[in-house]
Amino acid sequence: MKTLRYLTLATAALVGAQAQAMDPRFTDTNGDMVADAPKDAKQFIDPATLVFAYTPVEDPAVYAKVWQEFIDHLAKTTGKRVQFFPVQSNAAQIEAMRAGRLHVAGFNTGSNPIAVNCAGFVPVAMMASKDNRFGYEMEIITYPGSGIEKVEDIKGKRMAFTSETSNSGYKAPSALLSKQFNLEAGKDYTPAFSGKHDNSILGVANKDYPAAAIANSVKQRMESRGTVKPDQTKVIYKSETFPTTGYGYVYNLKPELAAKVKEAFFTFNWEGTALAKEFNNTSPPQEKFMPITFKEHWQVVRDIDNAMNVKYTCK
Repeated sequence: MKTLRYLTLATAALVGAQAQAMDPRFTDTNGDMVADAPKDAKQFIDPATLVFAYTPVEDPAVYAKVWQEFIDHLAKTTGKRVQFFPVQSNAAQIEAMRAGRLHVAGFNTGSNPIAVNCAGFVPVAMMASKDNRFGYEMEIITYPGSGIEKVEDIKGKRMAFTSETSNSGYKAPSALLSKQFNLEAGKDYTPAFSGKHDNSILGVANKDYPAAAIANSVKQRMESRGTVKPDQTKVIYKSETFPTTGYGYVYNLKPELAAKVKEAFFTFNWEGTALAKEFNNTSPPQEKFMPITFKEHWQVVRDIDNAMNVKYTCK
């Protein structure tokens, strides 16, 4: 089986130029592919309350509790009040930062490039194991007895995706189905959009969808909580490893405050926290925040976007 990296790099070569298209209100003078901080100090923001949002999930209330200890640490480190903002969609999260209502966030893998180019997001951290292993795989799953034993069997059936901004929930599997298996949406299979990985996984487990493309890290966490049982789904395709959710801040945060936000990620003690309980149950386990750069760690995602001719235009 070809790896997805081979697929995306090969097709990206055919597409040509990078999908990178930073909003004109941003500059990138150092070539790191993220927005520079404003040169005019008057353009810096120094909010009394920092608003933090984690990528959309099925039940935001669960993750408000999971993130509480980190939020307390972020408040102590920055000297600011911190509010958890339960976003309902990737688009809403991006728009909130673009409009100045969101200051610190974790954007999922696929929406990171859009957040960077359209909202001025500056990713600086990613969850990883203590020995710096990180990432997740895109899986195409079905349920036992669905009649789907291999990817080609999806032909003529419904296939669930999450949202069009998702890497593993839409962009990577769409490129895979088209380029490697000659399956075109609307012609060879009927696409459906669930909105979130949780919804797609539950949809397959409950036999609402014959197949779905999901991030296996989400499935692992749901299985560890008992939300779904391992024998309710089966994997028919597994990709190479992708970077996970990227964490960071908006580009025009006052530099001293941005530095404190960054410090909070790398000084947070995971031991015994709700965050550790939730995210240690993946492979590899997520046990700390490690430093990242958008230019390096999101290259494979930009390759996939190139393969699909995705443009990071800001609407």
